[in-house]
Amino acid sequence: MKTLRVVVPTPLSEELCQLIERTEPRLEVVRDQALLPVQRYPGDHRGDETFTRTPEEQSRFENLIDSADALYGVPDQSSSQLRRTVEANRRLLWVHTTPAGGGGQVRAAGLGQEQLERIAFTTSGGVHAEPLAEFALLGVLAGMKELSRLQNDQRNRTWGERRTLRQLSSVTVLVVGLGGIGRAVAGKLTALGARVIGAHRRQVEVPGVERIFAMEELAQAVAGADAIVVCLPSTTATHQVLSRTVLESVKPGATLINVGRGATVDEAALVGALAEGRIGFAALDVFDAEPLPADSRLWGMPNVLISPHAAAINDDEERLIAELFAANATRFLDGEPLLNRVNTVEFY
Repeated sequence: MKTLRVVVPTPLSEELCQLIERTEPRLEVVRDQALLPVQRYPGDHRGDETFTRTPEEQSRFENLIDSADALYGVPDQSSSQLRRTVEANRRLLWVHTTPAGGGGQVRAAGLGQEQLERIAFTTSGGVHAEPLAEFALLGVLAGMKELSRLQNDQRNRTWGERRTLRQLSSVTVLVVGLGGIGRAVAGKLTALGARVIGAHRRQVEVPGVERIFAMEELAQAVAGADAIVVCLPSTTATHQVLSRTVLESVKPGATLINVGRGATVDEAALVGALAEGRIGFAALDVFDAEPLPADSRLWGMPNVLISPHAAAINDDEERLIAELFAANATRFLDGEPLLNRVNTVEFY
């Protein structure tokens, strides 16, 4: 293939569209900014939620998408729009999803086997690893230094009692899921002196990780950890893998951080463990239902830090995704294997 017609159906600045064109000149990057919502912040792939198109504009939008060889992003970040596009556009060969967990968008589209085989789906995995690792580090430190107790004393204007606090060099941290995010988490924790162990679906070599447990051994692994960092994608195999049974096995007072996906943790069991103090502190960037419902007990728990699935957002995110896409476009045009290709059996 000599050229590739790429349509941008999700908010992307003109500057980054031009960066992609300069990086891989064989691309025809097609966009109509008038048909896309305005971004609310850097890296906003959904855009202004009040944005609407007239029927004529929607028709133009869909006609544009249906002329693409490749898409930079899922149209309107909508799985139903992705399904419509795949059914309407037989020339479509590649879709790059802007989230790291874009496999979930593909799964939700409910595509047929022929469609999944015809179209290559890729994600922005790896772009978000560093900021998520920093959030995980924040969570581990907040648990070790009893942030919730300090904040409670401050709110009550109480000069709290002096007591010893844990140091990272004296704790064991379990990283569940050793993909790009998990490896970044392990690297930062190891550099600060923590003992790091891992849990993964297969044996892999990760610098700084002392031992890797099989996922079937998760209950055994959490029993020996002072903090647990969950970095798992949402798949059939990972659904509520941190089950009630696993959470009942945690070391009393352990800290739990989730920077993967909310569906990987039994949220009701987590609430119970937090209420009982079995889990002493939790820092959560993801939840089973998002936005987190107003009636969730998690909101009112003093030993919980809630982030609105925003820990990965940073000023460099959008540029890094654009650079990843351009590099993958070169691979696509040259017939080389794509980076971050979605497994269309487990959708991660």
